[in-house]
Amino acid sequence: MMRYQVRQHIFSFRDRFTIKDEYDQPQYVVEGKFFTVGNKLTLFNVKGEEEIYIEQKLFRFLPEYYFYKKGKHIATIKKEFTFFKPKFHIASVKGNYEIQGNVLAYDFQILNHQEVVCTISKRWFSFADTYGVEIKEDEDPSFMLALVIILDQVYHEETNHSTNHSS
Repeated sequence: MMRYQVRQHIFSFRDRFTIKDEYDQPQYVVEGKFFTVGNKLTLFNVKGEEEIYIEQKLFRFLPEYYFYKKGKHIATIKKEFTFFKPKFHIASVKGNYEIQGNVLAYDFQILNHQEVVCTISKRWFSFADTYGVEIKEDEDPSFMLALVIILDQVYHEETNHSTNHSS
């Protein structure tokens, strides 16, 4: 199981933050674009190479995001209409996934064929939006972490509404 920590500082003025592993070592950097309509974020590895580009599709009844890798569309993430527990469907080149969350949208599971491949937990009492993420060894960590970023954008962006993220 691979473990990561995604921490987005609430009081910052840059659209950039670092994702660290369980040993507090930087593994990825996320950068957003200022002054754009809709969310546009890029996940880079520590070498500065683009892993995944995320783009929010506008004018949708429910949130919808597209993932690109090397300019090619690799996944579509759509929030499903539910009354209590959040749920997303992911159609990707790697197969279909589903995200299920709890009522407060603080704990999530990513499933592939009903098997849990990633668990996400938003930590309470933190000065920053911090997520603990556990990813099954045979899953693509950049893809799973990009899904975590989408969850934060959809459910907790109001915390960061007028500010941006940094490391």
